[in-house]
Amino acid sequence: MKFDAEIKKMVDAYGGWMEGDFENRAGGTGRMTKALYPYTQLFSPILINKTKIKNRVVMGPMGNINMCEESGRPNKKMLEYFFARAKGGVGLLTTGLVPISHGIDHSVTEPHNYSYFPRIDGTRTNLVGWRDLAQGCHAFGSKIFIQLTPGLGRVGNPQCLLTKFRFPVSASSNPNFYISEIPSLRLSGRALGKIIKNAGQAAADAKECGLDGIYLHGHEGYLLEQLTNPAFNRRKIGKYADWQRFGLDLVKEIRNRAGADYPIMYRIDLSLALNETYGEEGMKVKQLKKFKNGRTIHETLDYMKNLVKCGVDIFDVDLGCYDNWWLPHPPGGMPAGCFLEVSKIVKAYFASNNIISNAGVPVPVVAVGKLGYPDVAETALRNGDCDMVMLARPLLADADWCNKAYAGRVEDIRPCIGCQEGCINEFVLGGHPQCAVNPRTGFEDVLPFDAPAAEVKKNIAVIGAGPAGILFASKAAKRGHTVELFEKTDRVGGSVITGSVPKIKYDFENYLNYLKTEVEKAKALPNFKLSLNTEVDLENLKNKKFDAVIFAYGGKPISLSVSGIEKAKTIQAVDLLLNPKEAEDAEKIVIIGGGVVGCETAYWLKYELKKDVAIVEMLPYFMKGVCTANRGYLIYYMQKAGVKLLNCAKLIGLDSGKALVEKNISKGVPNPYNTWQPILPENIPNPLAKKIGNETQRLELDADLIVFAVGNKTDDSLYLSAQAANIAPEIYNIGDSSFSGKVLEATRAAERLAAGI
Repeated sequence: MKFDAEIKKMVDAYGGWMEGDFENRAGGTGRMTKALYPYTQLFSPILINKTKIKNRVVMGPMGNINMCEESGRPNKKMLEYFFARAKGGVGLLTTGLVPISHGIDHSVTEPHNYSYFPRIDGTRTNLVGWRDLAQGCHAFGSKIFIQLTPGLGRVGNPQCLLTKFRFPVSASSNPNFYISEIPSLRLSGRALGKIIKNAGQAAADAKECGLDGIYLHGHEGYLLEQLTNPAFNRRKIGKYADWQRFGLDLVKEIRNRAGADYPIMYRIDLSLALNETYGEEGMKVKQLKKFKNGRTIHETLDYMKNLVKCGVDIFDVDLGCYDNWWLPHPPGGMPAGCFLEVSKIVKAYFASNNIISNAGVPVPVVAVGKLGYPDVAETALRNGDCDMVMLARPLLADADWCNKAYAGRVEDIRPCIGCQEGCINEFVLGGHPQCAVNPRTGFEDVLPFDAPAAEVKKNIAVIGAGPAGILFASKAAKRGHTVELFEKTDRVGGSVITGSVPKIKYDFENYLNYLKTEVEKAKALPNFKLSLNTEVDLENLKNKKFDAVIFAYGGKPISLSVSGIEKAKTIQAVDLLLNPKEAEDAEKIVIIGGGVVGCETAYWLKYELKKDVAIVEMLPYFMKGVCTANRGYLIYYMQKAGVKLLNCAKLIGLDSGKALVEKNISKGVPNPYNTWQPILPENIPNPLAKKIGNETQRLELDADLIVFAVGNKTDDSLYLSAQAANIAPEIYNIGDSSFSGKVLEATRAAERLAAGI
């Protein structure tokens, strides 16, 4: 009970952490400082079984979906992606999911036996990719483990029912995560026995290919978790009615086939934290009610002890599953070192019970969760909270994180902003690993780290010092072009400035500081000039005879024309974030627009400024298109704080102190506070979805201030005027002035253009 109370306290605190003790934990809230340099613990060796790892940094598994040929053979994209991190100094790399249940778990294989997952089975021609991967990582002194999964089970893609006429599977009959109306059927004991044999063969093949160890994914509610957690495994007969049995048999088979010295790592959650997240009432909803009796923390610790006896050498551990997805995938708003309390519990248990691996050495515990800040990671190791630190997204943001930290160049580390647009959302939408702030991630095979010097040196003007403008200007100048960067305000950063105002956007503030550092480095070049407080004039640009002009000046907030607007106090969200005093006299605030800007502004107003907040959104879903983890995090903690969410609602008028709203109240309107299910992409049909009717109700919301957050519109007027005036031989339009998007789209366009111009 003590442990359960601690988990509940942690889950509750993640939403209002700026008021709690998280600011003082493990070095602070996550600033890119170097107070503890040199990082003696981070860059010290450690033994896993009998394998020595050169430092304490583990690259976390970021699923290598679509980084393979259709047979599953790792391709050049996947190899170069890992080689970049090995070259960057990571001690231990881990791959993303590699299923060993093709033909059994129908969600992991496409029709015609195609695979979007890398495979180490199916055909021996797949092995060559793994051999090349191992050899390439070893060339840089890094080790690499292959992550095996028995399958996805209930969290697999239910399209297998439409494309192959096969149901998803699970340990017991469980609702599918994506479409809960579709059941995931119970696997037979014979099928489970086959998966175990597949694991043994995969381990033997991995060892023969030169891979350095096996990494089992027993976390997040994937099939291994479903079989080893009574929340999902409710079998009454057969040997796997014992929820520990499948995991223990799996490890025994791997140990038998791979030998005593081959490292085995296990990814586990100390608790699903579902009861702690949703409470007694929340766990009564149809999609969750079967999952009440999950592993307790004591049961998990006992299971881990038994796993060690069977051959596991190392664990990484945190909290949560898909149904509270923001826990195992911490968004930018969660505090640095958010799961260090979890790794400490495991460390203390192992020490007090003298748990030693079969190799006769202590079992390392890897901490995970917002540890991409060198001082925070070093503090955790020095304090003994963990033995290694796992960095996933930080290593996508900067493949050279380790080399830069080791050299004390912390200010040069490109920080993760926690948006999860390129790393997580891309998977859902059918892409491969990418990164919003690092446009080379996932494109290492086509974008060189250092583009060659320009053969023809050009005189280039860049209009707008947001992410796109800064990154283009910096790279183009490094290639030898003469660059002048124009910014109409007195600051660089563009939309990142407003985006970094809320305390939960501290990662954005780190990114803003990184952009400023990039500008300062560029200013040291003789061929770069920054012109602030300068609004460009097309005639002046034309007279300067630039060879190329790059427009990257951003978009404009959309304004609404609504009856009675003259009677109400209104403001754009971006203006309010820059001028919080505009909300001082307002107690009740209504936000029009439930996208990410509207919801982050609401969170900021509620938690930091203590306002009474409601959000009005026309669509059925808030933050449609935003990563499930980030979306769930904001909605969950807004609900806990009492923010009112009105979906399928539109503003029809304003009056003095009132917002007039028409809301659809039909039965089919989705629950706006549903955080246990994702929103399906537009191209995935759900024939079982409830239809939304047309019954509406007129509401009057008290409002001292109306905040508009209905999105940005592309503003290409200056670019089109420049094109018509023929101001330069080459003109380009990137960023929001070309296509309204996110940081991901802006940096990707800037990188590609700067590398090729």
